[in-house]
Amino acid sequence: MLDYYDKILVGIAGSLLGGVLLSLATAIDSNTGVLLGALLATPFIYDAMFRNPPLPATDPKVAAAAIVWHGILFVLAVTAYMS
Repeated sequence: MLDYYDKILVGIAGSLLGGVLLSLATAIDSNTGVLLGALLATPFIYDAMFRNPPLPATDPKVAAAAIVWHGILFVLAVTAYMS
């Protein structure tokens, strides 16, 4: 069963993936597609950060989530510079 924040993450990832797929299926360039996906993901982020804030910073899950997120950002940055 998906937790609330799992659903938020699925919504964010789905929005970004939708933007990428839109750019692949139409004449929209990839930067615009990712931007549209990011704009669509914004309400999910707002809801998770301001309406229903995440776990307290003392929870070990917060540290694990931060490590995973920074790993994802590192991989994205490396692949962007390699292509």
